Amino acid sequence: MKIGLLSYRSHPYSGGQGIYVKHLSKALSKLGNDVSVISGPPYPELHDSVKLIKIPSLDLFASENRLKEFKLNYFLNPIDFYEWSNVMTGGFPEPYTFGKRLLKYLESSSPAFDVLLDNQSLCGSLLQIQKLYPLAVTIHHPITKDHKLEMESAKNWKEKLSSKRWHNFLPMQKRVAPNLNQIICVSGPSKQDIVDEFEVDPDKIEIILNGIDIQKFVPNTQKESQGHKLITTASADIPLKGLKFLIEALPGILESFPDTSLDVIGKSPTDSKIRQLIKELHLEEKIIFHSGISEEEIVDLYHASKVAVIPSLYEGFGFGAGEAMSCGVPLISTHSGGLKEVVGDSAIKIQPGSTVDIERAVIQLFQNPLQRKELSEKGRKRIEELFDWKIAAQSYVDVFNNVIKSYNNEHNQVQKS
Repeated sequence: MKIGLLSYRSHPYSGGQGIYVKHLSKALSKLGNDVSVISGPPYPELHDSVKLIKIPSLDLFASENRLKEFKLNYFLNPIDFYEWSNVMTGGFPEPYTFGKRLLKYLESSSPAFDVLLDNQSLCGSLLQIQKLYPLAVTIHHPITKDHKLEMESAKNWKEKLSSKRWHNFLPMQKRVAPNLNQIICVSGPSKQDIVDEFEVDPDKIEIILNGIDIQKFVPNTQKESQGHKLITTASADIPLKGLKFLIEALPGILESFPDTSLDVIGKSPTDSKIRQLIKELHLEEKIIFHSGISEEEIVDLYHASKVAVIPSLYEGFGFGAGEAMSCGVPLISTHSGGLKEVVGDSAIKIQPGSTVDIERAVIQLFQNPLQRKELSEKGRKRIEELFDWKIAAQSYVDVFNNVIKSYNNEHNQVQKS
């Protein structure tokens, strides 16, 4: 079938959603489908068999001086002006503006897609698009969870106002989600959260677990790495990733293992709270942030690590945990959100927000090579058996066939009447 995968920003460096677009499009193509990714910038890295259709935006978040990006012709284009003014006042307009530009493209070009899959833009235009094409929508997790955690961690009214302004797209998403015909989510806990937060009929939601690239994320065949290197996937400025608690655990770990260091796959802190915490604990020489790196470089980091830690307060799925397990790195993880379905019994479980749990678990694993070996083997086996992208892609095709059938039946009834 001819599939259009819609994504308002898709570069793998943008986070889990970029990884999702890259690997799902490739897996769907390998099943013999004709796949196109329709994306705003930053654009995705795609397999040669997958086409890219660009929906340009102002891409203001790539600019260091957004004020200077203003052009007089913005006054002649309401969407451009809205995007610029919204960003300049602290908002995140990309899901909304992508939807407007996408709808214009679909109506003017009428591309011949059998089905469209939206990657969590949840833009208002989807309600019009699902009248034009069979449509399914992936919701990884409701962003209301991120917003609530940010509000709880905010220290003053300015931080609360900033979070409210950034999340000004949430009313749109909460309005759109209940009116969609078909939703796909990536875990059981994610489904329940979507039902609770967005008031969606659970019968409209299908669970399809994400995959992991088990051919690329492979165990280290060399001798176990020397030293005591930790690794995590956690953007420093997103409170729900729980990086703060891992950082707070490091001084206690260093008392037992002074050569311990931490590699963080994610953006370095612009948030003064994280930067200040690292400075207060004198950990500047112990923590290295890695962003904008290739999957090959990420695999090399995993291979150099003795233990991986995922301290997240919430995850819709948890690519970081899955990639660590696929690389055979012994894992310590919370069971927050969808993480429980990813890690199962193949990781040491820690409580969200517990610095003590992290410290104890890391020291325990550093001291116990047999337990590290056991978790390494169990983790890799679990990923191989349950999280192959080929399995996920076939499940998507099954859902697409049902969506197409329902769409055709509905339109045939309308024509008869």
